[in-house]
Amino acid sequence: MTHPGRFRPNNEDAFLALNFDARDVRYLGKNGEGGLESGDFVFAVSDGMGGAKSGEFASKIAVEKITRLLPVSYGMAARQLETGFDDVLRELFGQIHAAISDLGRHYEECRGMGATLSLCWFMPGWMCFSHLGDSRIYYLPKDGESVQITHDHSHVGWLFRTGKLNEREARSHPQRHVLTQALGAGQKSIDPQVGRVSCQPGDRFLICSDGLVDGLWDRKMAELARGPLDASRLVLEAVSESGRDNTTALLIEVS
Repeated sequence: MTHPGRFRPNNEDAFLALNFDARDVRYLGKNGEGGLESGDFVFAVSDGMGGAKSGEFASKIAVEKITRLLPVSYGMAARQLETGFDDVLRELFGQIHAAISDLGRHYEECRGMGATLSLCWFMPGWMCFSHLGDSRIYYLPKDGESVQITHDHSHVGWLFRTGKLNEREARSHPQRHVLTQALGAGQKSIDPQVGRVSCQPGDRFLICSDGLVDGLWDRKMAELARGPLDASRLVLEAVSESGRDNTTALLIEVS
């Protein structure tokens, strides 16, 4: 589910849910289920930034590029992960970064526009991910504590990870939304976080924009994400508590 929030007139968040193989790409609805015998799955959330509506444009570029670039990598077996998925995802993020940056250089209305991107790629036995910015991916194992597996690319995010700030201090810090890395946004180069998690039946993953984080503390977020498989519960709660930003969440369960 995606929501503009209570104060913004437009929604600069974009999300993607796809099932794909080497020949075809199938867009998924807002709710549903499917099996890996019909191909791999990819889910992504992108939060755009920039003047006028260029942020909205940047996030749409990010998710649309995925539909054209990922299918050529279909069929990557688990034994090929070490040398395969890392390069594929870095190349994907690099091409999106170049596309957004080129528009920013050539069109005044697009100057400085950028986007975050958090992507989960499900293949048999594995969830491979790549991430840039301050959208987030949370891993909620069937048996175990939930964990944020992505790093916020901000100085405040680094202070939190290194124990120099607690969650309350990080959430209220005046520079919490100042990013050190993003797609486009005048960045000369990017270094996306890339990783993988082995999947077991019952595991869940939550991908969200920072609007969700602004409205929900981590403990409340995990509590809602472990309830009924319904992302709208998280989004509507976050908008009710804050609503200062666009808010998007994708909730996925492995079965």
